Amino acid sequence: MKKRVVITGLGVVAPNGVGVVDFTKALKTGKSGIRFHQELKDLNFSCQIGGIPPVSEELKSKYFTDLQLRGFNSSGILYGCIAGIDAWKDAGFDMIPDSELDYNTGLIFGTGTSGVEKFREAIYKLDDNKVKRLGSTVVVQTMASGVSAYLGGMLGLGNQVTTNSSACTTGTEALLMGFDRIQAGKAKRMLIGSCSDHGPYLWGGFDAMRVMTYKHNDTPEDGSRPMSKTASGFVPGSGAGALILESLESAKERGATIYAEVLGGEINSGGQRQGGTLTAPNAEAVKRCIVKAIENSGMTPNDIDIINGHLTATSKDGLEIKNWSEALERRGGEFPYINSTKSMIGHCLAAAGAIECVASIIQLKDQFIAPNINCEDLNPEIEAMIASEKIPTKAIEKHFDNIAKASFGFGDVNACVIFKKYKD
Repeated sequence: MKKRVVITGLGVVAPNGVGVVDFTKALKTGKSGIRFHQELKDLNFSCQIGGIPPVSEELKSKYFTDLQLRGFNSSGILYGCIAGIDAWKDAGFDMIPDSELDYNTGLIFGTGTSGVEKFREAIYKLDDNKVKRLGSTVVVQTMASGVSAYLGGMLGLGNQVTTNSSACTTGTEALLMGFDRIQAGKAKRMLIGSCSDHGPYLWGGFDAMRVMTYKHNDTPEDGSRPMSKTASGFVPGSGAGALILESLESAKERGATIYAEVLGGEINSGGQRQGGTLTAPNAEAVKRCIVKAIENSGMTPNDIDIINGHLTATSKDGLEIKNWSEALERRGGEFPYINSTKSMIGHCLAAAGAIECVASIIQLKDQFIAPNINCEDLNPEIEAMIASEKIPTKAIEKHFDNIAKASFGFGDVNACVIFKKYKD
């Protein structure tokens, strides 16, 4: 018998709020975390704005020892560890050095490109004859699984401990992988999440691809404009999101607070066929992913109350809405409410899915719909498909039972998950 899976802990490091309390306030008030960065201007970037979480040296010292911080220069791992530890504690667990190994708990924590700044720092003054002087801290900060290695050791996790990487889909994929493991009875709990670095060596490639906006360097908070007719490209962001997934049986045994239930989902790929490419989605695969996620959750398309979309503020926003509308067979006023967390935090790349899953759970728990800021001028293509009131520009208090979260990533990969308000 498949086990029910619930969420018992949350952690988040986002450009507009570090920690669940601050992030929740930001979501409710429509606070942007996008800022102008002089470094990007000095490097002649077209896009000189971005979302970087406000993490102070004092905050770092609460999670890492002085020894751990020595030579530490991987922002993604830093964000991932903070979010992961916060989720762990939020679920009611303690951090105990040299604790007994916990074979019932595992970790799937994804990332994209890890430790780019650390690697740049290590090789900056080296030539090929001095490569052995890279330093002893380079490996763990630049290997893809660095974040899971750090967290697995900090928490003493003995079940599966691994890192996944699927571009913008990474965090949502990690959640569904953890869900599958618990549902199958292979683990009682899984800490899942994803993280992403920030900085010119990560964002430079996207700037060269001309997919980021260059029109809002003087008005950074207005820059991320999903579903707007004046959207001109995405704004880069960074950070991490983390969630504790747990079998309902385990959560009830220990009297844990339950935020929501994970009903199910779907992961697939468009195979870069039927119009799909490295950077464009195969629309049929996207629609199949949505339909299968709903079927796997025991739901019907009419059951979906809210959508937290991928919606990056590029020319593909209209296609995403079209895909949702056709997959759900719902248009106009029958379309669910939909929002894009990216309007407030930018596109946090590999961290996007996990941060936005946390945002979805917070909305479900507190019963509100977060706003789409910078969307007062709705894209006419989108307005022709769904009613404008379904794209709120101010937070709305509303009772609802479920929310669908989807991520569609570089490489034509897709993931969709359905969260439901927990009922015993």
